[in-house]
Amino acid sequence: MTTKGRKPTSFDIAYRAGVSQSTVSRALRDSPLVNLETRQKVQAIAKELNYKVDKNARNLRSQQTNTIALLLCEDHGTGDSLINPFFLSMVASIVRASANRGYDVLISFQQYSDDWSAEYEDANRADGIIFLGYGDYTTYVQKLNHLDEEGAHYITWGPVLPGQPGVSIGCDNYNGAREAVKHLLAIGHKRIAFIGDTSDRSPEFKRRFEGYVQALNDAGIEFDPELQLDAETSEDSGYKAGLKLLADKTDFDAIFGASDLIAIGAMKALEEVGLLIPADKAVMGFDDIPVSAYTYPPLSTVRQNTGKAGELLVENLLALIAGESVESFLMPAELTIRGSCGTK
Repeated sequence: MTTKGRKPTSFDIAYRAGVSQSTVSRALRDSPLVNLETRQKVQAIAKELNYKVDKNARNLRSQQTNTIALLLCEDHGTGDSLINPFFLSMVASIVRASANRGYDVLISFQQYSDDWSAEYEDANRADGIIFLGYGDYTTYVQKLNHLDEEGAHYITWGPVLPGQPGVSIGCDNYNGAREAVKHLLAIGHKRIAFIGDTSDRSPEFKRRFEGYVQALNDAGIEFDPELQLDAETSEDSGYKAGLKLLADKTDFDAIFGASDLIAIGAMKALEEVGLLIPADKAVMGFDDIPVSAYTYPPLSTVRQNTGKAGELLVENLLALIAGESVESFLMPAELTIRGSCGTK
């Protein structure tokens, strides 16, 4: 087959590569559903033929906008930006991964309307939605059920729970927290406080709490309810919880914050009363936001790979848009030890 004198098409590539036209389409958008060898072969042939995707024609055929809506939850505990800093590096990764696949990103805050699908897909503003953050999960999940009824294409960064609507990618909060507490126990700490919400409203914090309790049980230590204080994911909330822990004269030798922001706030409370970290009290966080490496002392934490998470959110959303089957899954977490824990 020759393309001399005319523009090459995806069917020409398919013929040369010995694959189907749908496989060519997936390979050209770098879908992980096509193995790496085939992707490279198809992309090499496309380059050789000087093949260019006609976005306008493709959009007319598919009624696609080649735009992804990225909706963030407003977080009033994080200052004027209203964006949890944990999500900032993930936003950058999502924008980069989308651009590499020929997609634009429409970034906005979640407006809590009753019909996100009508606002984005049905209004032809975006082909699918990525959700970062959710506020109160018990009310948020009701809106996801409505999106399922509408047949919307969306994916969430968050908890992975039995029977939940849609597709979610999240962190292994349970095992991440369990490893963090195991480390604190291994260096000699026995009375470890947990600061964070443990209700169904915050399922990710709840799983971190469950991992914390399991690590204690593994070490033969019974959980003491006095060592758990509720807190939202903000420095101010962690600060206030830390002050309460101190005011109640609770016996503790370490703090595990359900997020880095909580842990950083708790560190401020300890420092205000003249306690040294880690000589007097150790502190551990969860997330590994960029500032955690620059606190004094630097904060030990559980790292979530936000760069990889952003890429996977885009890849799997595009697979959903293409009608492919996608399942929820958890990414592993990684313990990052810095100066706030010390050694014993």
